[in-house]
Amino acid sequence: MRCRIIILVALLTFASCSTTRLVPRGERRLASNDIKIVGGEKISVSELQSSIRQQPNGSIFGWNPLISVYNWSNGSGRGINGVWEFFGTAPVVFDSTLVDKSSESMVEHLHYLGYYDAKVAGVVRTKKRVAKVTYVVDPGKRKAIDRIEYDIPPGEFAEDFSLDSLNMTVHPGDFLSEKLLESETVRGSAYFRNKGYYNFNKNHYFFEADTLSGQTVLHYKIKGYTRSDNPDNESPIVKYRIRNVDIMHPSDIYVRPGLLRDFNKIKPGTYYSEDVVNTTYYRFSALNMFGGVNIEMTPSDSAYVDCRIKLSGGDMVGYKVNLELSSNSSGLFDASPQLNYYHKNVFGGGEWLNLGFTGNWQFMPGTNVKSSEWGISAGISFPRALGYPLRKIKGRFIPRTEIKTSYNYQNRPEYRRTIGNVSFGYSGRVGENFYYQVYPVQFGLVKLYKLSDSFRETLMANPYLWDSYSDKFDLGLGSVLYYTTDASIVPKAPYGFVRYSVDLAGNVVSLFNKVLPSSDGHYTLLGLPYNQYVRSEIQLGRSFGLGKWNGVSLAMRFVAGVGKAYGNSSALPFEKQFYCGGASSMRGWQVRTLGPGFSAVDESFVIPSQTGDLKLELDAELRFKLLWKLEGAMFAEAGNIWRMDSLSGAFPKSIAADWGAGLRLNLDFILIRVDLGVKLHDPSQPEGQRWIGPSRWLKGVNNYTIHFGVGYPF
Repeated sequence: MRCRIIILVALLTFASCSTTRLVPRGERRLASNDIKIVGGEKISVSELQSSIRQQPNGSIFGWNPLISVYNWSNGSGRGINGVWEFFGTAPVVFDSTLVDKSSESMVEHLHYLGYYDAKVAGVVRTKKRVAKVTYVVDPGKRKAIDRIEYDIPPGEFAEDFSLDSLNMTVHPGDFLSEKLLESETVRGSAYFRNKGYYNFNKNHYFFEADTLSGQTVLHYKIKGYTRSDNPDNESPIVKYRIRNVDIMHPSDIYVRPGLLRDFNKIKPGTYYSEDVVNTTYYRFSALNMFGGVNIEMTPSDSAYVDCRIKLSGGDMVGYKVNLELSSNSSGLFDASPQLNYYHKNVFGGGEWLNLGFTGNWQFMPGTNVKSSEWGISAGISFPRALGYPLRKIKGRFIPRTEIKTSYNYQNRPEYRRTIGNVSFGYSGRVGENFYYQVYPVQFGLVKLYKLSDSFRETLMANPYLWDSYSDKFDLGLGSVLYYTTDASIVPKAPYGFVRYSVDLAGNVVSLFNKVLPSSDGHYTLLGLPYNQYVRSEIQLGRSFGLGKWNGVSLAMRFVAGVGKAYGNSSALPFEKQFYCGGASSMRGWQVRTLGPGFSAVDESFVIPSQTGDLKLELDAELRFKLLWKLEGAMFAEAGNIWRMDSLSGAFPKSIAADWGAGLRLNLDFILIRVDLGVKLHDPSQPEGQRWIGPSRWLKGVNNYTIHFGVGYPF
């Protein structure tokens, strides 16, 4: 109790430190900026926020602890005071001259939006050594366009302009504004550059508004010269055709000529099109073979343009390394390394070769508790959809055909197991943010051997476990659909993603059940039963920037998965079952140690391996910058896995919960993190002992877990 009182007093002292102690004498700290809209017009305040030239210190519920840290110094910047200044944030000193400049900037922006009679007044309120500013905004009224008069060059250009009339963004009845006219010039100039007008741009547009007649008449003009040119230099606006196309690449990179020809959409004799140029650029970039792609267009005369595509060198081979480590209070260590070798052009046609190694070792020092797992994989992907000619694909994004094979070996105290997989399918993207993987053929073979006597007895006594682990093969299909607003290795806030996967197995084989032999109630093929099931999982994630406090974001994720065995199977294969715990899931637990439901860890497994048919999880993580490349995090998570046959009465009492904190080293190209997860609600404990209070967080067996990982957990 005494310790809690001391902590409370310390926190109150910390929070109560004056935020103006180090503000220079005669000056004030800028505490807040507010925007008040008057006059009846509805304008989004966020539209005007960027016009304010001086922003106050960010805060959470009106408090910024970093100012308090800064105030621990004396402003000298020497010794320990320099440390406080380095970690803290100096209070923003109010500058009255910036209020007038902010008001002027707001008026300019309102003019841009069409409020030509706008007025803004900055009102400053002071109390002691604190200043608060309120910007009172009267936007005035906007003018609607009554009539549009066009002045367009005659001939072929006028015909193309007429074809585009339905796509225009400026119409009678619209409110007149620079923003509206600017959007029209951007849209219209892009349209004409796709029609062959190579050197046409938005500066060929001229707009004049006439209000003297009592009506607002917009004069919409396109000229054969730009706004920066002399009208005497006016010339006809003409279409350009492609004359010559040259593709150059480094001599040390072997590329089959047909690949470059098929990827290039810029063809001699066709009209110039900016979309076609961009499509070609994206295609060559997506090959991921070249360090850079540069497309140069050079007018050769009044009607033709030459094209030169320059492909610069890049690294054809490389390695990727990933590592996850964790340990809990009982001393069980978990290490999961991953190593990948890749070649981006193994046969000279943009084929990607990927060779991988994965491992997992779990052990408890000083005991015989240990298990090992390792796997090797090989895959190759071709920049085309096999069976469909590359030249017929019109869009920017080329699908890839993938062939993958893998072998996995598990050596556990209870058994040894081998798993072989072969898959064939396609991957690619649609638009900028949507990715897909479709595998119409997925084949897997599982062999279980060298069972311990106790584990064999466990399997024989539990038909569900026996069906999960026994020798079987998979033959089915799978797909993954993924949408993200930021596909970078270390995404920036805010971002969002949706990931959906589905696997189906055994349905095609089941069509031949009448001619297949059966054994122990299962139809067999090649002497082995086949799996029949459906499995689906969805993940929803979103990151939000929090208020005005720069570098602070809240990331959230929801996970739901369900699998159902039917027909020739009574249980999902072990590899397809869901699990919780680990560096990226319920971090208060080690991998595969949570659930299902109220279940304690199965003692028949020396190394825990808890799995289920259903998974629900909700994660929230507060991320914030500390110093240099270091970031901090605080998180809370809730979820579990369940068996389909034991769902009754499980909700919500069997939902587990944890919280924790972490440190991250963000190097932009990679993020390394350490997380401490602490259990809050453990449904495996006896009733009445499931909630774990602060006195037990870092004590007892398995109440906390430390994880080391690469990349954000979600």
